[in-house]
Amino acid sequence: MNSNDIQSFIFDMDGVLWRGPQTLGDPAAIFSLIQSAGKSYAFATNNSTRHISGYAEKLTELGIPTTPDQIFTSAKATALVMAERYPHGGNLFIIGEDGLEQSLADHHFSSSAGAPLAVVAGLDRQLSYTKLAQAAFFIQNGVPFIGTNPDVSFPTPTGVAPGAGSILALLQATTGISPEIIGKPQPTIFTQALEFLGTSPAQTLVVGDRLDTDIAGGIAAGCPTALLLSGVTGKAQIQPTSPKPDMIETDLTSLIEGLLK
Repeated sequence: MNSNDIQSFIFDMDGVLWRGPQTLGDPAAIFSLIQSAGKSYAFATNNSTRHISGYAEKLTELGIPTTPDQIFTSAKATALVMAERYPHGGNLFIIGEDGLEQSLADHHFSSSAGAPLAVVAGLDRQLSYTKLAQAAFFIQNGVPFIGTNPDVSFPTPTGVAPGAGSILALLQATTGISPEIIGKPQPTIFTQALEFLGTSPAQTLVVGDRLDTDIAGGIAAGCPTALLLSGVTGKAQIQPTSPKPDMIETDLTSLIEGLLK
């Protein structure tokens, strides 16, 4: 693969640009090279807890010129899907944090237990048993069950913590009903980013650090993929049965300099 094959990039963020509070490499220099080469870019993350405006602000502070339109989170992807189904908005029973609630509010959805159109569940670090039980009751009574993303865990400085997928698994175990997943590894978040970028899947390189979400999702969207070993995946985790990326690089600097210099 060479730079002429690639016209745009879709980057994951955690494990690619930063790992917890630590910035990886020199993002300003990396993205200056990308822009100098005339390539466009967007970002895709399964993290539903932060609004796109917050991500755009953080990236810009790192020296990566970014607008909210370039950010695709599982919360935004879910909100866009719900807006297609319910163009006038309405009530949803939401398990999630501000990023999910704000993303849904952008499309005229409110968080309410009054006759919800659907149960929408993502990561919620203040979740109560009462709220879990209410969600289970709705799902058992036929209310559609939507999950932002299936990540069962995420890394923290003190260890691995339960992710959105763990909450979905609890509700599924209680109700016997599987959620409809919107985020990675489903291709939805990538197809939305591709529409924004205006490039074909074959021209768009998906870059991430997780085989089961970033790489599997990029493949599902028809894009070439690059796995970085700077996040949660090490060489030991790459198995013959794993999704097969087109490229494997140590970090983002190695990938971009190898492609564009």
